[in-house]
This record gives sequence, structure tokens and C-alpha cells, in this order.
Amino acid sequence: MLAWLAGDEEVIGAFLAAAGIAPDALAARAGDPAFLAAVVDFVLSEDAHVLAWAKATGRRPETALQIRAGLPGGDSWHWT
Repeated sequence: MLAWLAGDEEVIGAFLAAAGIAPDALAARAGDPAFLAAVVDFVLSEDAHVLAWAKATGRRPETALQIRAGLPGGDSWHWT
């Protein structure tokens, strides 16, 4: 999901601003499960992001929730 996010200039810009990190920090944080949870949370925050990710990767939108469930705090994530 991070690769998809990084490939869209508009979306990655919004993520970096929301996360408060610099673009050059992405690679260093890519292996951090808590950071990846924040990436998935950001994608899940907008239906348009989820649908765009699903279309680009050939996955079902529900897969994003399954990915989130496997990351720190995923067992308590809710849509509301």
C-alpha cells in the first residue's frame, strides 16, 4: 500500500503533511509496522483512496481492512 501511496503525488503529499514526515523518511520507515499502520489508516480514511488503491492493485477494497487487521492496533480499528 505504501508503494501505491508513494506513486500518487497528490495523495503522498497529503499523507506526508498529515503524518508530519519528510519524503526522504519513507524508505527508512517502510519496515516499521506502526508506520505501515498509519499508512493504511490514511488510505482507509477516504473511500476514494481505498477504491483507487484497489483498482491500481487489482484487489478488493475489503482487503485494505484485512491488511490493517494484521498491523499494530488493527484489532481495534473501526469505520466509525
